[in-house]
Amino acid sequence: MQACPYDALYIDPNKGTAAKCNYCAHRIEHSYEPACVIVCPTESIVSGDLDDPDSAISNLVASHETTVRKPQSGAIPNLYYIDASEEMLDPYATDVTGSGMWTEQAFGVGHFAKYADSRLDEADTKSMIVQLALEKKAKQSSPRDQAIIRDVMERLSEESGGAKRSYDQPSKGVLWGWEVSTYIWTKGIAAGTYVVAILAMLSGLVEMSDDLWAMTIGVGIVFLAITGLLLVIDLDRPERFLYVMLRPNWDSWLVKGAYILSGYGGVLALSAGVMILDLDRSFLTYLAIAGVPLALLTGVYTAWLLMQAKGRSWSEDSLLPAKFLVETLAIGAAVFFPLYLMEPLAFVLGGTVLVGILAHDNKLVMKPQMEPLL
Repeated sequence: MQACPYDALYIDPNKGTAAKCNYCAHRIEHSYEPACVIVCPTESIVSGDLDDPDSAISNLVASHETTVRKPQSGAIPNLYYIDASEEMLDPYATDVTGSGMWTEQAFGVGHFAKYADSRLDEADTKSMIVQLALEKKAKQSSPRDQAIIRDVMERLSEESGGAKRSYDQPSKGVLWGWEVSTYIWTKGIAAGTYVVAILAMLSGLVEMSDDLWAMTIGVGIVFLAITGLLLVIDLDRPERFLYVMLRPNWDSWLVKGAYILSGYGGVLALSAGVMILDLDRSFLTYLAIAGVPLALLTGVYTAWLLMQAKGRSWSEDSLLPAKFLVETLAIGAAVFFPLYLMEPLAFVLGGTVLVGILAHDNKLVMKPQMEPLL
């Protein structure tokens, strides 16, 4: 939903799942045309196989000047418009009224949005009805009367101002709220604390005692568990989280992230096992060979997930992974060194850094969602 540059996906309030036009898949698989093609009274919608050069739609696209909506988004749209005007393809050419004649979604159907009261259509309905009536009358009148009627229609058109928006996709509100920003923060704590501890140990800056190992691993396990809980809670259908794991779409960083979290959780669990069973502590160093890369990916992968959202400004920030890496290390230092020093001032400074980063993450998640996509 966040990735769609056309803001066309929404949460079905009855099913609690994402919904959009599926090109009438139930009809296509039985060799029928989509419903919109069948019912269009002017046969303005043409569907078909664009990969077949001999198909009617391929011939139309090849023989006419066509345009698409938002090609700059990288979505590679396959909906082509023939001889389209600016008003048809550029929503900014019309006033955003927040309502329209054919708006069917309730205003604010997003995960965190509330349903708003029905809004009155702000279109100039009276002028529109008069013009339609005159247009119909002109077809049945004498040439002289037609000229008079068309003159009146032109004046009405001039008085009505710019193009009116007949369909207006309503804002969904905030789809990702505090759960997502907190989830970024908690996984930063889980991953960063472990990475900073290992780096401090390997550099000779810190000698890892059993107590320090126990606190580092404990912080990782606890905050990774909170991260997983927030990730599931954020879904409208939490039980469908199993689909992410059992029916993975490997093009999605949400899926990749789920497996990265699982892998890092496995390393932490094995490390805890070494401590509980009082095994040779060198095993902890060996586990870190896999643990550090997985921890870094745990802290950073959300940047690539956000960058997949072509409809939001996250996708335009090529430095986002580097920013998440710096944030993960900063969070780790703010947690690990107070645990190592055990001094009140260190805890105060570390807590201040953590609060500041949480506020930053909340702004990072929320601000792009306020940007209109239409």
